[in-house]
Amino acid sequence: MSNSLLALVDGSVYAKSVCDHAVWAASRMDAPVDLLHVIEPAAEAGITDLSGAITLGARTALLDKLAALDAERAKLLSQKGRAILDDARALVEAGGARVLGTHLRQGKLVETVISREGTAGMIMIGKRGEEADFASLRLGAHLERFIRASHKPVFVASRAFRPIDSVIVAYDGSASSQRMVDHIARNPLFAGLAIDVVTVGPTNRDSEKSQENARAVLEAAGLAVTTTILSGQPDAVLGKRVADTGTTLVAMGAYGHSRIRSFVLGSTTSEMLRSCKAPVVVLR
Repeated sequence: MSNSLLALVDGSVYAKSVCDHAVWAASRMDAPVDLLHVIEPAAEAGITDLSGAITLGARTALLDKLAALDAERAKLLSQKGRAILDDARALVEAGGARVLGTHLRQGKLVETVISREGTAGMIMIGKRGEEADFASLRLGAHLERFIRASHKPVFVASRAFRPIDSVIVAYDGSASSQRMVDHIARNPLFAGLAIDVVTVGPTNRDSEKSQENARAVLEAAGLAVTTTILSGQPDAVLGKRVADTGTTLVAMGAYGHSRIRSFVLGSTTSEMLRSCKAPVVVLR
């Protein structure tokens, strides 16, 4: 196993949840937590339009003032980022986990995180970012693109931490869902959790055989496993399963060969993550 957890923290209400989940994962994986805050470049402000058809001297003065404002803004964002990291360190250490380091970086979030994946065993991120629209419960703007780009398991934290004792594995027999099963079998994060392998689709010999294979791998690792085949739309069925059983974690591969493919990454992913109260681990 890789030897650290890379936790992304920002100014959103999800930052504390990310820290709390990181503490939980760190204790089970015997891993330190690496904290990262990324300051993204500001949107272009159209400075040349602001100057307009005014005289050169006035335009120069305006541009000087705008440059000074940009510098002050950058300084304040840096101070804010450092304060966020300091608070995150305090939360993680208060929970009993070791902090490997705190990192303040400037750049595009997805590219910056991917460049720092390194030997991290898992990336931890909040379901929604600092700029999330809670009125519409819009997901973090970068989440889907980040999951597509990352080569690591991505742990998407729910809004608040609650003790984790069970996991639903969304399983369709595809290569990515099989990789997730192998990952669960090897990772101490899942040790002792009740595992429910759920396939959404018709009940036939193929689906039953696929589930038998998943069960064999997980039971060989000493995990307690149940298998379930359900019919219906994957997002609705899995969301209801989480709610009905009180499941505290969901795990899935990022791509599949059935209807779960569109569920895992696509419009229905947003619906599942938006409505599901449990955190989700996704493996590409």
